[in-house]
Amino acid sequence: MQPVRLGRSDLQVTPICLGTMTFGEQVDEPLAHAILDRALERGVNFLDTAEMYAVPSRRETYGATETILGRWFAGRPGVRQKVVLASKVAGPSRGMDWIRGGSPDLRAEDIVTACEDSLRRLQTDVIDLYQIHWPVRYVPMFGALYFEPRKVRPCSGIDEQLEGLQRLVQAGKVRAVGLSNETPYGLCEFVRVAEAAGLPRVVSVQNPYCLINRSVDNGLDEALHHLGVALLAYSPLGFGLLTGKYDAVGLNDAQVRPGRMALYDSMKAQRWGRPEALEAARAYNALAREQGLTPTQLALAFCYRRWNVASTIIGVTSIAQLDENLDAWSTELPPELLQRIDAIRWQHRDPAQ
Repeated sequence: MQPVRLGRSDLQVTPICLGTMTFGEQVDEPLAHAILDRALERGVNFLDTAEMYAVPSRRETYGATETILGRWFAGRPGVRQKVVLASKVAGPSRGMDWIRGGSPDLRAEDIVTACEDSLRRLQTDVIDLYQIHWPVRYVPMFGALYFEPRKVRPCSGIDEQLEGLQRLVQAGKVRAVGLSNETPYGLCEFVRVAEAAGLPRVVSVQNPYCLINRSVDNGLDEALHHLGVALLAYSPLGFGLLTGKYDAVGLNDAQVRPGRMALYDSMKAQRWGRPEALEAARAYNALAREQGLTPTQLALAFCYRRWNVASTIIGVTSIAQLDENLDAWSTELPPELLQRIDAIRWQHRDPAQ
């Protein structure tokens, strides 16, 4: 894997990024450190975390993932300098009153304080890429489809958020800034305001992107291209639906439902738990098997090779899963297979949007 430039920044990252949100919940600290060691051994130099991890987010595990990473850095002198480290400040409260007291806003001061807390947990002096986890303003997200003007509410503006990020950049605590779960409008506004006011320009957007959710291809891809902003694709395996492990058992039987979905009771009401999402995933998984591939190979190879994806974020719970995901880098998808993938999308569209 040859490193790629992250947007217009000086950061050089591998096209596969290790996501760490399972560390501290599904993955204990010794196994997390072993996975991190293996990823580094195999050439991955890009790690992504967040203040609210582990997930599903709970008061008891808030900050646990960053703490696990910090102990890994502390126990391996010199390793911190070998990786590009990304973290995120949580957006307005989504029922998590243990983060900023459940504040419905995100002020400049909140951003600075959250970053400094993350730096302490991570046991490092600088975060290479610091991202706003989800928009401060009202936006339909995490499964909501329609923008409703009546839900717009007063909140800190984009200028104030960028001013908070600027304070961190000027203090040398952050090298580059980015967004997550953003819209084309939000991205364009962040760039416009930054350029007009001389504030930090975002270099990346971290959004879901996979076979059952290609909403990025509906306008955000154009904005990313023209603005020179990198896409970090998360959930490339569609919350596990694109591994094939739910094909037989379905999503409704809590006794037999395997994997991460079993931890998320709310997912059945969100995008990944929709029956239509599982139906589409089964179609892609069947196509993979027909072509002599595993569903995981097909889903990851699709993301790995897309022109609009700078780096794909993988999340694993074992070294075997890590190796499987990294090995999929060598999988090539011929034009005829990509056409069949698009034919399935035409039929099912983006059921996990």
